[in-house]
Amino acid sequence: MVIRYYILVFIFLNSCSSSKGDSFEFVVLPDTQTLVEEFPEVYMNQLQWIERNKERFSFVLHVGDITQNNSEEEWQVAKSGLSLLNKKVPYNLALGNHDMGSEIGKFADTRNTMLANRFFPHSEYISQSNSIATFPKGSIDNNCAEYDLVGQKWLVFSLEFGPRNKTIEWVNGIIANHPNHKVILNTHSYMYNDNTLQDGNDWYLPQKYGVGKDTGAEAVNDGGQLWEKLVKPNKNIIMVFSGHILGSGVGQLVAKNNYGNTVYQMLANYQKNVKGVEKGDSGYLRIIKVDKKTNTISVKTYSPWLDKFYTNPEHEFTFTNVEI
Repeated sequence: MVIRYYILVFIFLNSCSSSKGDSFEFVVLPDTQTLVEEFPEVYMNQLQWIERNKERFSFVLHVGDITQNNSEEEWQVAKSGLSLLNKKVPYNLALGNHDMGSEIGKFADTRNTMLANRFFPHSEYISQSNSIATFPKGSIDNNCAEYDLVGQKWLVFSLEFGPRNKTIEWVNGIIANHPNHKVILNTHSYMYNDNTLQDGNDWYLPQKYGVGKDTGAEAVNDGGQLWEKLVKPNKNIIMVFSGHILGSGVGQLVAKNNYGNTVYQMLANYQKNVKGVEKGDSGYLRIIKVDKKTNTISVKTYSPWLDKFYTNPEHEFTFTNVEI
């Protein structure tokens, strides 16, 4: 009986360990700009909840527009929240149009990210973000983290608003040097709320901001251009996350790259003035689960502040037959 008991315990523990190794979860933190500006208690609640669940999540992605006005006061709030995760849950930040500019209230008129880099110093940031590379050198404007999950190496890129041609070249170079890694892209502006890439005559294109006037290596790229220059040509990019867009604030697009591999692309934004969250104090975030055993990527939308899941189909869904 004793031997049988220990065998059963061994099988149970082995099963738990195997199950844990077959999947991982991470958080996508949509635009926090109006939370940081008007509802800091909701923002802090989001980060406190993630910290309490630190054993559950492998990392956190912030899609950008961390602040509303790119002010010292708002960056201090943002820093206070994200610092709760230091040495507990790695976080990777994409900088949005509201996180750069020549002065308060000037959104991406210039690519000035001085405050973001002051409040998240490069050496401090890379020590807790799993970053293996940043661009430009010495800044956090674009960063690449590496993770070892479900028996697979992953690269996670968080890219600036309107990634420049030279930024795309940097990303392509790193991916080329890691041909067997799965890749996740996180950038502020990529998808539109009609389930298409942001391009053409869509609103809020990077080209319509001050930074959009630059040319050559400094020229910005919208969602359609990022797909053609970066996502489509790389066989191992599996997911793309973005925010920025209002209206419904959500979208999803599944498409094949040049190699016939499927890319899962998602938009999520729950700031003030997005349909359904007009007050902006709901505090919704996204929980992504990648399951190698079932070949699925599942997406849930949850508010720690409301302790409520947003279960409409556009907010809770599962991709099946995923090659992980």
